[in-house]
Amino acid sequence: MSLPLRLGVQQRVLPGYRAAFFDLLAQSCEGSLGVFSGPPRADEMIELGSGLQTAVPFAARNTYLLGWPAGFCWQRGLTAWLENWQPDALIVEANPRYLSTPSAVRWMHRHQRPVIGWGLGAGGAGSRLTGLRRTWRSSFLTQFDAILTYSRQGANEYEAIGIPPERIFIAPNAATPRPTQAPIQRAITQKQKPSVLFVGRLQQRKRIDLLLQACAALPTDQQPRLVIVGDGPAKAEFEALAKTVYPQAEFTGARHGVELEPYFTAADLFVLPGTGGLAVQQAMSYSLPVMVAEADGTQSTLVRRENGWLLPPGDLNALAVTMQQALADLPRLRRMGAASYEIVQNEVNLETMVAAFEAAVTFVMVR
Repeated sequence: MSLPLRLGVQQRVLPGYRAAFFDLLAQSCEGSLGVFSGPPRADEMIELGSGLQTAVPFAARNTYLLGWPAGFCWQRGLTAWLENWQPDALIVEANPRYLSTPSAVRWMHRHQRPVIGWGLGAGGAGSRLTGLRRTWRSSFLTQFDAILTYSRQGANEYEAIGIPPERIFIAPNAATPRPTQAPIQRAITQKQKPSVLFVGRLQQRKRIDLLLQACAALPTDQQPRLVIVGDGPAKAEFEALAKTVYPQAEFTGARHGVELEPYFTAADLFVLPGTGGLAVQQAMSYSLPVMVAEADGTQSTLVRRENGWLLPPGDLNALAVTMQQALADLPRLRRMGAASYEIVQNEVNLETMVAAFEAAVTFVMVR
């Protein structure tokens, strides 16, 4: 689809994995796409990547107040950027903790231009302030002309606070394009130990400690080959733990691009025991079943009963029991791997995510 307009996108930060999406979306915009974003806090350890190739970057000056992420963020220069870029439509992160966003919405509406909010959902967990928070969140969200969210759960939350369903668009969160290689055909008889793979940045929140402990908890004759691909601030700590808990674990260091292919191809199961997990979609494109700790609800679009397991976060017993059951049934793993490939081929990829954004922009421009 071609969007005959100039589009603006506000982001608190621009992580490296998101650049490919914005560049692909920019190709749909005849008037180009500008991305306004600033730096993260130093303690967030967000990988910013090499930048945009097609979309146009603009630098924000982020100020973090009252202890982020529980506090607030003010992005200086947002209104000035709007004056300069003059977008026909604007997409902003639908987070009420971004204090500069309402002024950007007012600027756009004053010029009779629409604004789309982009968020995980309306949230609203129990506490004494739930009612107040709900009112605050509802007031913030209802200013948008449409809402983009990653999952049906997010859409349901937006509907629950009064956003009309026709104004809500689901764009499954994607980090990789539709696979170009054919699905991997693996043998259904095991001639050696099954191989469990993790790929990602080695941070505490990835919970490699749980993965090591879960492998060690399996019966000796069912313990898999465990390959951990990646680097990061917790690498030395995880390696030290592996020496005492699961010494046969293999740490390969960082691998990128085509260097990852042999690891995905040789694996039988991909496991993400913590949060994050951009490599999940890449693993699925190599016909791998996936085991992922459940977090914000966005994984439910990607990880389903037919292709994997969503596990309670931080639950060692659930991880060990599920791994034992999974590795004991190789034909089932192969069927689930085939389902993974179909999901990222047909439903969750950069192309379908861009199409949902295009649909939302088209909707607000013709209202």
